[in-house]
Amino acid sequence: MSELTFEQMLEESLKTIHTGEVVEGTVIDVKPDEMVLNIGYKSDGILTRNEYTNEPNVDLTTVAKPGDTMEVKVLKVNDGEGQVLLTYKRLAADRGNKRIEEAYNNKEVLTAKVTQVLDGGLSVVVEEVKIFIPASLVSDSYEKDLTKYAGQEIQFVISEYNPKRRRYIGDRKQLLVAEKAELQKKLFESIKEGDMVDGVVKNVTDFGAFVDLGGADGLLHISEMSWGRVENPKKVFKVGDKLKVLIKEISGTKIALSLKFDDANPWKDAAEKYAVGTEVTGKVARMTDFGAFIELESGIDALLHVSQISKEHIDKPSDVLKTGEEVTAKVVDFNEADKKISLSIKAMLAPEPKESTEDDDADVVSVDIESVIASESEEA
Repeated sequence: MSELTFEQMLEESLKTIHTGEVVEGTVIDVKPDEMVLNIGYKSDGILTRNEYTNEPNVDLTTVAKPGDTMEVKVLKVNDGEGQVLLTYKRLAADRGNKRIEEAYNNKEVLTAKVTQVLDGGLSVVVEEVKIFIPASLVSDSYEKDLTKYAGQEIQFVISEYNPKRRRYIGDRKQLLVAEKAELQKKLFESIKEGDMVDGVVKNVTDFGAFVDLGGADGLLHISEMSWGRVENPKKVFKVGDKLKVLIKEISGTKIALSLKFDDANPWKDAAEKYAVGTEVTGKVARMTDFGAFIELESGIDALLHVSQISKEHIDKPSDVLKTGEEVTAKVVDFNEADKKISLSIKAMLAPEPKESTEDDDADVVSVDIESVIASESEEA
C-alpha cells in the first residue's frame, strides 16, 4: 500500500463544498472592493463588494477586518481561476425574506434608510431585501420631488409580498393617514370655538392661509387676517410662520380661524373718537365713482361721498383727490351697528356771506319764498 503524499493528505483533510452551501469563513484580507476569506477549503473564498451588499459604494475596509468571521453562501465553487466566489447579501436576503414575510403577515411597522430615489418612488433595503415604495404611497399628499428623502430613515409597512417575483412593496402613506386621524381626533376633543391656539402656516393662497393646528388645518380667510384691509395674503404670511390664532367657528372637520382679536378691535371706542361733529384726518385708501374711502386708522374706513368733497360740482373723486392723500373732514354720520362712518369736507367750509342791503338799519322783512314762486306761476 503506497503512502499518501503530504499534498494528498492535506487535500483529504479539507472539506468539500457545493454551490449554494452556507459556510463560515474567516477574513484574511480586506480591500475596499473585495475581501478574502478562509473557508476551510483548498481555495480561499472571494467576496466582492457587489456580493456583500446592495448599498452602493460601500468601502469594505469599514465593515470588516482580518480575523472577523462571517457566514456566507457559496456562489460558485470555481470561477475559472480556481477561486471560490462567495455571497453575503444573498444569504442575508434569504434570511431577510423570512423577516419581510413575518412583517407582512403581522402588519409590522419597519424602519429603513432610503438608498435610492427613483423616478417612480423610493427604494429601501431591509436585511438585504430591496423594497420599493411607489411615489403614490410615500406620503398622504402628492409630492413631485422625492429627493428630500434620500438617505433618510422612514417608516412603512409591507403592502405586497411576492417572493417568487421578488416583488416587495412598502406603504408609508397609510401610516401617515392613521397618525393624522389620531391627531385629528385628539385635536377636536381638546378645542372649542373661542379658544386661542398655536399653529404653523402650511399654505398661502389669494383668499387666505391654511394653518396646521397639529392634527387638522384651519382656514384663516383674508377677511379675518386683520382689523385693517389686507390686499394680498402672500405679502403678509409665508409658509412656516408661527401664529397664535382664534378659533372662530368649527363646522364638522372644518375650522375657521381669525386674527381679529377683541382687545385690538378699533371699533370698541370708535363712538367716542368719531362722534358726529368731530373733525378727523385720514388718508385716501381707495376711490369709486360715488366717493372716496378714507382710512382713519387700521380697521376703520369712512366714506367721503362725492357730493361732500366740495361746494362746487365734482364728477368723480379722482378729479380732485389721489390715493394716499391726507384729508381732513367732519364726521356727519356714525352708525356703530353697521360700522359705517360718513364724512364731509363741505360741512367744514364757512357759509357764503349774505348779500348786504342798501340800508343795513332797515327792518328785515321775512319772505316765504315758496309762496312767492307759487304766485308768480299763477300770474304767468
